Amino acid sequence: MAKSNKPIVWSLFAAGGTLAAFLAPVLVLLFLLAALGYAPELLRYERLHAFAAHWFGKLFLWGVISLFLWHAAHRLRVTLHDFGLRQDGLVAVLVYLGAAAGTLLSLLYLWRI
Repeated sequence: MAKSNKPIVWSLFAAGGTLAAFLAPVLVLLFLLAALGYAPELLRYERLHAFAAHWFGKLFLWGVISLFLWHAAHRLRVTLHDFGLRQDGLVAVLVYLGAAAGTLLSLLYLWRI
């Protein structure tokens, strides 16, 4: 039986999807409240910057961003296949390279905070 990278990709996809399902509605609600002028104390710039500047905050934000990117990459791959784009090998390389690049760029950006 040939070895496959599917378990690695599927684990990132599943983790990103689970995280998105739990965090995305909360983030939408919090940022909607902030946009309407009802920002809780936790959403103040100073607090968020302090969180992002701490090593644990950087690790958390990097994990969330990278898992969202990998989930989106896999979802985009499947969607393009459903729309009739049958170049699965090329599409897989492009979307996963995009997710890997986004993961590395987010790491570099968070490192500089």
